[in-house]
Amino acid sequence: MPLNASFDGPAGAAAKVSIIDSGFRLSGLPTSMLLTPSVEYYEKLPELGSWSFLVESSKGRKVLFDLGGPSDISLFPPQVAEAVEKADAKIEVTRTVADILIENGIEPAHIDSVILSHGHWDHVGDITVFPSTTELVVGPGFKEVYYPGYPTKPDVELSERYFEGRNVREIDFSSGNKSCIKYGAFRAIDFFGDGSFFLLDTPGHAVGHIAGLARTTTSPDTFIFMGGDVCHHGGEIRPSPYLPIPSQVRSFHSSSLNSHHTSYLDGDLYREWNIQRGRKPNDTFFDPILAVDISQAIQSIKEVQEADAQDNVFFVFAHDMQICGVVDFFPESANNWKSKEWKGKALWSFLGDFTPAALSNH
Repeated sequence: MPLNASFDGPAGAAAKVSIIDSGFRLSGLPTSMLLTPSVEYYEKLPELGSWSFLVESSKGRKVLFDLGGPSDISLFPPQVAEAVEKADAKIEVTRTVADILIENGIEPAHIDSVILSHGHWDHVGDITVFPSTTELVVGPGFKEVYYPGYPTKPDVELSERYFEGRNVREIDFSSGNKSCIKYGAFRAIDFFGDGSFFLLDTPGHAVGHIAGLARTTTSPDTFIFMGGDVCHHGGEIRPSPYLPIPSQVRSFHSSSLNSHHTSYLDGDLYREWNIQRGRKPNDTFFDPILAVDISQAIQSIKEVQEADAQDNVFFVFAHDMQICGVVDFFPESANNWKSKEWKGKALWSFLGDFTPAALSNH
């Protein structure tokens, strides 16, 4: 399905894009913290990563979209560790995004900007390893809520050290900003000015939540959509009126980053089970819970669904574990995602999470 009027924007150059797995893993989170309605036999979420994206413009400017989870939770205000403990969750970290960049010949000083989808602790890593010349880019309203950080603002998740000596630039999506355009349903900013990378206004989950859209090829155009926490599970964005569950679903299972196999699932089984749960045939399996504005979060999901249905748009949210064993992580490029069929392999694999419940009600 080509880009249509529901997801249309200006032409431009291609960016270089890589998906970075820092090794951060968060396990044991109750599903009820993030998603509703509940699913039998699915009381806890599987182990979650938090992806970062390296984006390079046509002229060589390098930025990071999100920094993944932190290597040391003690660097954050005490309420972060308290929340993890209260949730009975477990954190494991092998390295940081900066470590991985350095290992592959990219010094932190080479990064012009770190862009945060939002300010939650499992996305912000540790920006202090980047020099003061690396600016911090955030969404609308971020400064008012977070700046100048804990303890001056006792309830926020970021310490003052996160902002000290660093330019913090807040994106302006207002109608008065002549640089703000429309890309599909979204208010957007052409970040590099060459049409290769756009920041999109996707409010609801957190104050200042933004997404990224990188053009990965031209003639024809393909894109990677960096969703942040627009959703936390594939069943929170699919199915949709634009992307119903097919009768036969390709499922690409991964037991490790290097071990995987393909199987096929009966899409009709999951559709019928979802209807038995009180949902409509093309309703998502879940609705969001964790949001500063639920109605805005749902609206953002609806707008993303239009992009998600395009076969030249690869939507990857920050905790999308279905891409493990499918994509090539950094230092490999993600630009050839379409020719490598990553989207088709990962798109419906999340249905496997529901198999015990669907079969028990069949």
